[in-house]
Amino acid sequence: MSDALSLVLLALLVVTALAATFSRDLLAAVIVFSGYSLVMALLWQRLQAPDLALTEAAVGAGVTTVLFVTAIFKTQRMEEEGGDRHRRGGANEKESVEK
Repeated sequence: MSDALSLVLLALLVVTALAATFSRDLLAAVIVFSGYSLVMALLWQRLQAPDLALTEAAVGAGVTTVLFVTAIFKTQRMEEEGGDRHRRGGANEKESVEK
């Protein structure tokens, strides 16, 4: 039973790593990365390393996610859709929409 659970967690870890890597939406990638950190915390707990598990859960899933989401919402990025470049996201999104 414990080996099966470890294999499931490892498979989930690989899937979340690939999903975060190949995600085209920044916010979705951050959310998947947070899930990756939680799965990693569970694996550290299974390996009987509770100090690493708590650190991974607090820093990896908690603080890092908050910092990434804050950075996404406070910055602007240029995206190309159909050959046209336009601004998207960030604090000035309302101003660019009104113009």
